[in-house]
Amino acid sequence: MNPFQFTRVTTPKAAITAITKESGTYFLAGGTNLIDLIKREVIKPERLVDINKLPLATIEKTATGLRIGAMAKNSAVADNELVRKHFPLLSMALNAGASAQLRNMATVGGNMMQRTRCAYFYDTSMPCNKRSSVQAGPDKGQANGPAGCGAIGGHNRMHAIFGTSNKCIAVHPSDMCIALVALDATVNVSGPKGDRKIPFSEFHRLPGELPQKDNTLQPGELIMSVDLPTNQFAEHSHYLKVRDRASYAFALISVGVGLDMKGKTILNARLAMGGVAHKPWRLTAAEEFLKGKAATEANFKQAATLAMQGAKGYGENDFKLTLAPNSIVDALKTATKTA
Repeated sequence: MNPFQFTRVTTPKAAITAITKESGTYFLAGGTNLIDLIKREVIKPERLVDINKLPLATIEKTATGLRIGAMAKNSAVADNELVRKHFPLLSMALNAGASAQLRNMATVGGNMMQRTRCAYFYDTSMPCNKRSSVQAGPDKGQANGPAGCGAIGGHNRMHAIFGTSNKCIAVHPSDMCIALVALDATVNVSGPKGDRKIPFSEFHRLPGELPQKDNTLQPGELIMSVDLPTNQFAEHSHYLKVRDRASYAFALISVGVGLDMKGKTILNARLAMGGVAHKPWRLTAAEEFLKGKAATEANFKQAATLAMQGAKGYGENDFKLTLAPNSIVDALKTATKTA
């Protein structure tokens, strides 16, 4: 492991100041992803800024919904009474992720910032545009390995079918983020230029020509909290995760569903998928179609067909083109209790 400096801060202002002083500086929260990246030398930090003492772990009701601090542990959020009662989709998604030990360490902000688990990204001898670019993240040019996307034409069973580019077909690994994008969350951040709000659907980004950029944070910005607006989806929510084994495995396909229903009629719908894109993938066309429709299998299948427009397989992951729509239908059936 390469030597690095270590700084501990106790206020958001001090954290922002510390990370903007020099390049190669990273925030350290639970470390459940960052430490792996350091061990594999995917990143080589000059300094780690420990933010575990920041007072950002509260979960509190607000006038418009719920605010979750960026330092709240995944397990604490999943088990919180307000979350389980009013936002069960989030609780389900969190409990589907990783293992109990990791959920006890991982934070909400860290979960949002985690990098792809693409094998080519983690192997510094293999080609990867996310890792090799001289513009890559806060490390500003600590390039590892050759350029290119090894997954295109290589082993790509876990990879994206939506929003890809010729630079990258990696997927975002989070379960929590699928629920947050479906629930119309807002991210509150603070940085050298002040505070701002980012709609969760705009927080993560597609690879395009800059696959090394996972999100829309500006240099030196710190995630403070996430706001969830009040909704009517609590009675009809479901998170379906299809994976190779029942625990500690990333999604081949995941589907988050929240429905507002009156009898058998869907008044409003929220759907998102994981395991399919470089960012949490919101299914807006399917949502619009389902509004005002009866909760029938025929309507679910049509919504799934709309959701799959633009999907493209890369060989080993072609099975997702069938698994994804089937999973959407299955998740909708469960959410409406019409299986």
